[in-house]
Amino acid sequence: MDKFFKLKENNTKVSTEILAGLTTFFAMAYILFVNPSMLSQTGIPYGAVFLATIFASVAGTLVMGLFANVPYAQAPGMGLNAFFTFTVCFTLKFTWQQALAMVFICGLINVIITVTKIRKLLITAIPESIQHAIGGGIGIFIAYIGLKNAGLFQFTADPGTYITAGETVIANSSIVPALVDFSQPAQIYAIVCIVLMIVLLVLKVPGAIFISIIAGTLIGIPFGLVNLGNIGISSSIGQSFTELGTTFGAAFGPEGIQSLFSDAGKIPLVLMTIFAFSLSDTFDTIGTFIGTGRRTGIFSEEDQKALENSTGFKSKMDKALFADSVATSVGAIFGTSNTTTYVESAAGIGAGGRTGLTSVVTACMFLLSIVLAPVIGIVPAQATAPALIVVGIMMLASFADIKWGDFEEAVPAFFATIFMGFAYSISYGMAFGFIFYCIVKIVRGKAKEIHPIIWGTTALFILNFVLLAILPSMA
Repeated sequence: MDKFFKLKENNTKVSTEILAGLTTFFAMAYILFVNPSMLSQTGIPYGAVFLATIFASVAGTLVMGLFANVPYAQAPGMGLNAFFTFTVCFTLKFTWQQALAMVFICGLINVIITVTKIRKLLITAIPESIQHAIGGGIGIFIAYIGLKNAGLFQFTADPGTYITAGETVIANSSIVPALVDFSQPAQIYAIVCIVLMIVLLVLKVPGAIFISIIAGTLIGIPFGLVNLGNIGISSSIGQSFTELGTTFGAAFGPEGIQSLFSDAGKIPLVLMTIFAFSLSDTFDTIGTFIGTGRRTGIFSEEDQKALENSTGFKSKMDKALFADSVATSVGAIFGTSNTTTYVESAAGIGAGGRTGLTSVVTACMFLLSIVLAPVIGIVPAQATAPALIVVGIMMLASFADIKWGDFEEAVPAFFATIFMGFAYSISYGMAFGFIFYCIVKIVRGKAKEIHPIIWGTTALFILNFVLLAILPSMA
């Protein structure tokens, strides 16, 4: 095991990797329940999505661990599943089978741009200042996720400023965030869990993050936030496998890809939708790798040089990008939206995970979830949220490498950071970082310093925003 995963070379050990894998799993296990709730609104059977989520996560994460030997986990992405449900199915009126077909095609496109090194060129072309901004922006993003999961925020929307889409409420920018009043046990419990984890980390207790998650869960029992009555093997496993039979391969059936291009008038809409899927998926992954992998040493300087100069899959990032690409198509075959590299992997990395063994442990936990979902489901969000918050704190160190006194460097970094955190999207943060990078360089008369790939990528981002604006009118 040490030789296969190169544990000593990466200054880690089996116990650390196991704890890191468990930490990553519990930080992202919410997707097991959120993704079926989201996608089942389109008509896909809930049990089928539950199993598809597991199988897509296991497949992608195992490839990431065994092929790339990096501590990243994959699962159907939040945001992408919302786009699948509310935009593609509800607004554009595609069937869920057609939407799965588009996700499958998106995965094939991502495989192609990975094999042909387009993704590699994108990574190497990103200015260093924006790379640092991505790292810090992901820190804000992941900490914000943690604070929201802890239940410490409440949001107020004015009457008439929101709409409902299925079971989801969508409010406009008049919504106002605020701190909760701490009148409920769940909110006090969240603070207890955050303090517990920070204390353990400050004291440098080995396995502090994972210990805190377990201890926090136990503390939640007297708060009445852990329902031990739910423990037991689910009786609906058989039904879920039956339902999976309706979604497995549905992307290729008569209601899927076979009907997707049958209406010539809708082909431009289909292509634009696939483009929107692919662009968001691609830059979410690139941002996650840049933001978490370089500062922690997951991708060393030697690996970065190999990425820039080698052919084939010589570098770990080459392999990781390929693993991410394959996972999306695999997920579509089973019956779920885009599978992507999870930013919550940073929780496991923060717990010491440095190799693919971390990913293998996470994949095993996802597989066990088929029968242990009720047990896993008792871990409250307040117990796992602190892991995301403290990892966010760690990642803010990237801001120290940005020259904030230089407006030319500060402006793109600021917009990349702010939109990444508060638009709840890594790819949108990168989009605004690139756009303002180009604007600043043009104004300063330094347009020649802009890499051609950054020009092209910025144009694609702008096109994407235009398409997102006009897609509903084309439905």
